[in-house]
Amino acid sequence: MFSRRRLLSLLRSARLAPAGRLAAAPSSRSFSLLPAAAASTSGSGSSDGSFSNKGSKYGAILIGQAAVFLGLSSNAVLAQDDSVAPADSSEQADANATGLRRIEDGSVISNEHTIKWRMCTDNARDYFLKATEAEKLFKAALQEAKEGFGLRDPHVASALNNLAEFYRLRKEYEKAEPLYMEAVEILEQSFGPDDIRVGTALRNLGQYYHIQHRFDQAQTCYERALKIEGRVMGLGHPDYANTMYLLAKVLSQQRKRNDAEAVIRESIRILEEAGLGESPACIQRMRFLSLELVKSKRLVEAENLQRKILHNLELSKGWDSLDTTMAAETLSVTLQTIGELKESEELLERCLAVRRKILSENHFEVAGILVHLARLTLLKIISDIKVNNDLSRSHLVKAKQLVSDSIRITEGILNPLRENQKKLKSTIGIEREKIGATAVLLQALEVVGLLEATRKRKQEPGSDYDHAEQALRKCISLYNKPYTRNVVSKYLRQQYERCLSSLMHIIQLDPDILNAPGMQDLLGESQRIMKELGEEKNTK
Repeated sequence: MFSRRRLLSLLRSARLAPAGRLAAAPSSRSFSLLPAAAASTSGSGSSDGSFSNKGSKYGAILIGQAAVFLGLSSNAVLAQDDSVAPADSSEQADANATGLRRIEDGSVISNEHTIKWRMCTDNARDYFLKATEAEKLFKAALQEAKEGFGLRDPHVASALNNLAEFYRLRKEYEKAEPLYMEAVEILEQSFGPDDIRVGTALRNLGQYYHIQHRFDQAQTCYERALKIEGRVMGLGHPDYANTMYLLAKVLSQQRKRNDAEAVIRESIRILEEAGLGESPACIQRMRFLSLELVKSKRLVEAENLQRKILHNLELSKGWDSLDTTMAAETLSVTLQTIGELKESEELLERCLAVRRKILSENHFEVAGILVHLARLTLLKIISDIKVNNDLSRSHLVKAKQLVSDSIRITEGILNPLRENQKKLKSTIGIEREKIGATAVLLQALEVVGLLEATRKRKQEPGSDYDHAEQALRKCISLYNKPYTRNVVSKYLRQQYERCLSSLMHIIQLDPDILNAPGMQDLLGESQRIMKELGEEKNTK
């Protein structure tokens, strides 16, 4: 049976991702494009028109008369470039709906190849979601650039970058890398190694390496780009701060946390001194810093920074905003960890009301808040040794209802009725919903196990409660279904391993469940899955 200290440790150790971030994984399926920003040799790089979105991000710079599209991945875990000034919501919606937006770059028509190059490039962007046709057009644009301007002309670098970005988003990485490299070489030969256009291309290449987990090479590219940007744009330029953010992320992923913290603090300082302290970009950098502080167990500092983030969002967006609820949710989890349960619960209840209003009763982000509240309710039982039996029983019933509602919502998303399937507007929407629902369901199943362990410790009757055995069966079933198994392998491996190992541990410490008929077979199946996931991880 679990000791009080062990249960507290398990309940407080969960750093649950805010539900709004749970489905950000499949970034390569959704696109948006930044308006063109001329990057002249004078270094007037611009971040105007940049915006943050849940899909991938693109930046465009002008090289001579050639528009070079430098893709900026927005994967929630890996490289992302969050621009300073947000575009309006209609622009974001249009970008998501149509893919790559056309950019008028003012190209000078100098010969017939210029016309063909422009037509192929524009048509390729229009066909971006139709992979075969887009690839043919990007290749045709490259050929026209070579024939019209010469093999080492900046127009060729533009076409090489476009084709490389296409392959990157298609995850055909072996085809993308040599194209990126050749584009950088051409720009260096055309403008010199310290030109701002070379710096932007290096940052683009760094993000490609970042996605590939080739962190040393990504760090080298970011550091070279910073030197160029700092000299040309100045050390206080927002674009310089953007590249610092990318460098901080790659340093963190190399476990160079002190260096990462120093870099991200400088990035935040630059934006604040530029009057952008309340911008989406600065808030995202502060979120990143708060997570770094949590990883370093500096929870008081993390709490103070998270309060600052929430205050800024309350002022700029008010409470009827999903961004504000995400900030409140993050703060609530930190407060749970340090034992401030009352304020944590108040924040979660407010988040729940807002999300039900903005989204729906059956949205996975609502289910995520319910899981948080269930975990917090169990924490209240275990944390307070003065809780009497009647109150303890009431808390257990409440936690059971909260987690049951969460499971009902997420299983409804993963196994929708036929009439509900028609309501989903796109394949991308379906995928995002199901990834988010799977993540929340894993959290809920883990709480079911903790609920059973808490009930046992309080010696409450268990006939009305879901058992850890049932949760374990659901967890195994998730892995055995082809779709959710693919989701786990691609996006949620760590969450799945945590849920499965937690349930196995709870069962192994409970003789009543451990000796139940068929339980040894279930544990054997669980161990097989854990081994398989470990082997799969080692091969990547």
